[in-house]
Amino acid sequence: MTLQTKLFIGGEFVDALDGATMDVVNPYTGSVLTKVAEAKAPDIDRAVDAARAAFPKWRDTPAAQRGRLLGKLADAIEARAEELGKIEAEDTGHPIRDTRSLDVPRTAVTFRYFAGMADKVQGSVVPVEAGFLNYVLREPIGVVGQVVPWNFPLMFTSWKLGPALAAGNTVVMKPAEITPLSSLKIAELIAEVGFPPGVVNIVPGYGNPAGQHLAEHPQVQKIAFTGSTAVGRRIVQASAGNLKRVQLELGGKGANIVFADANLQAAINGSAFAIFHNQGQACIAGSRLLLQEEIADRFLEGFIKLARSIRLGDPLDPATEMGPLTSQKQQQSVLSYCEIAKQQGAEVLTGGKRPDNPALANGFFVEPTIVRASPQDRVCQEEVFGPFISVTTFRDEAEAIAIANSTEYGLGSGLWTTNLQRAHRVAAAIRAGMVWVNSYKRVNPGSPFGGVGSSGYGREMGFEAMHDYTEAKSVWINVDAQIPPHYPR
Repeated sequence: MTLQTKLFIGGEFVDALDGATMDVVNPYTGSVLTKVAEAKAPDIDRAVDAARAAFPKWRDTPAAQRGRLLGKLADAIEARAEELGKIEAEDTGHPIRDTRSLDVPRTAVTFRYFAGMADKVQGSVVPVEAGFLNYVLREPIGVVGQVVPWNFPLMFTSWKLGPALAAGNTVVMKPAEITPLSSLKIAELIAEVGFPPGVVNIVPGYGNPAGQHLAEHPQVQKIAFTGSTAVGRRIVQASAGNLKRVQLELGGKGANIVFADANLQAAINGSAFAIFHNQGQACIAGSRLLLQEEIADRFLEGFIKLARSIRLGDPLDPATEMGPLTSQKQQQSVLSYCEIAKQQGAEVLTGGKRPDNPALANGFFVEPTIVRASPQDRVCQEEVFGPFISVTTFRDEAEAIAIANSTEYGLGSGLWTTNLQRAHRVAAAIRAGMVWVNSYKRVNPGSPFGGVGSSGYGREMGFEAMHDYTEAKSVWINVDAQIPPHYPR
């Protein structure tokens, strides 16, 4: 397994202009995995220049040809699936059983979906007054800046690049500084399958200066960011200079509601996946468990038992069900919320600490944690972003909806019920961009992904993503309209 460690600019792998590098740390061992070139403002400028130079030709490339290149990229990802899965597991701490079965296949599927979408974007004809033909074109925006988060870097690389490239834009992408390796491996495949130089540029670096400079750059027409709400607000401020379009997929505090009539075993397993998959490091995680009073004790008995049985270990071991958190900083943040919960009177039902196993001592682990807390507590209002779930009970449907809608976030939520009318009613009442019924965290490249409120705006995936990466141009043709002179003489 070879790791790519250089910036990808103008179709070439290059060092940073000042030779700077960043340590990439293995979250399982705590040791330095490799060093990667660190992009700073001059490197961002170089990447933007390359993207600007490539844009006219890429924009004018037939859409079907753009789609064929995306399809070849999907093929290349599938051919290198094992290597990509190992890189992602080692870099992020995500268990290889998941990177193999979910992350890599989803990445390939997303690129293949947008390969097919490239020549499906259609304009429209608008009925206007007699004598005029008015049609609307969908045109690429130009140079797009993209910032990929550290929790699912491989998958989010495809979510960002797929629609942007299919629509005819060129891209400057900044992966997270702590997990750049899978994005750089994708850059290798992009070069191998024949994308023109400069169409894609991948420049790992810190949020400040690299991300900040990308968001401020006057020659970048759009910035697409996935990450925390706090950083998202700074992205909006930085983008104001040239009023570039902004797309934000930010934090979440997903409510996962279990009604008394639910299939409890399915709900227990689904709720565990909702919070413990990828160590809870997911913006759509079901991190607030809302249980109807009459089944709360029975549910918790099974849920706690399952949480305690989850196998923690080496992400490269196929038997591992939960790896370490991706960074020591995130581990410390999650553990601090365990203390906050206790200080506010919450009851820790299980977990709340590092595992006792000496074999895991060097990794950034936190045990699966379940706390009983009140809806107003900080752990029920703030995004913890780890294997940490709060439990609250409710009496009836109205109270469940009120609790679900009681945070500033609105990304993903779920509910478990066998009552079809309730399913539709509650799904409509929850303020969120996505709602799952009798499942959780299902994604598909054809289905829009995004949130409301402090969870951001704009959408990944589907036709909505293609619209977010194009501009509408209205063209008026005077066919045979007789226009009287406005200034008759």
